[in-house]
Amino acid sequence: MEDIKIIEMDADNINEYGFCYLKNTKHEGYRLKTGWLKQRFSEGIKLKTLYSPEEGPLGYIEYIPGEYVWRAVEASGYMVVHCLFNIYKKYKGKGYGSLLLEECIRDAKKENMLGVAAVTRKGPWMANKDLFQKNGFELVDKAPADFELLVKKFKKSAPSPRFKGDWDKRLSQYNKGLTVIRSDQCPYLEKWINEISETTQKNFGLKAKIVELKTCNDAQNAPSAFAVFSLIYNGKLLVDHPISNKRFINIMNKELGRK
Repeated sequence: MEDIKIIEMDADNINEYGFCYLKNTKHEGYRLKTGWLKQRFSEGIKLKTLYSPEEGPLGYIEYIPGEYVWRAVEASGYMVVHCLFNIYKKYKGKGYGSLLLEECIRDAKKENMLGVAAVTRKGPWMANKDLFQKNGFELVDKAPADFELLVKKFKKSAPSPRFKGDWDKRLSQYNKGLTVIRSDQCPYLEKWINEISETTQKNFGLKAKIVELKTCNDAQNAPSAFAVFSLIYNGKLLVDHPISNKRFINIMNKELGRK
């Protein structure tokens, strides 16, 4: 595996290497994410893949200047990690995640930023904080249910990034019926949202309202820390990441008092 290298992707080579486990250009989520990315390159977004000629992409990192981040954080002056993961479990624990994170740190220093920040969680759909702490990141803020904001400052005197907060106030604007908040930043949402919309109508006689986050400002003011996906019923946040259709049905049955 000596030939493993880190490749930066752009509008010209993105279809060659793919992203987020995806390479099928006909996949609806891939198409939407590609369009989203092409609008972000001018804002400074960077995508890098850990690549092996033998097995293809092994890991992936996506990061962007805090002014343009698609998470519910205030992180001006920082580089913020959107996504970081290894594709194959057999390569975890070999330092490849740190290699990708070092790329982000290096780029942030080149651009004279205050540091690097990342939203983490213990649950699914986000990187765990362990990798970041191993690389000198420290906890600076928390958000419900289990989100944590970690930062690696280049100067101790730099102001800390923070979660936007006021979650109940943000949720209150979605106080009627079922609302699904989505964004093209995550390529896995489309199929799931279509299933949920159909199930909502068929099983519960409800029509889900789909709210599209069209700008980074929309995302930064979302009612959950992950920002780019939320499932809300009558002003209550039910889910902050994609789940199975079966689990969705169970959650709604409980919410509606059904057995």
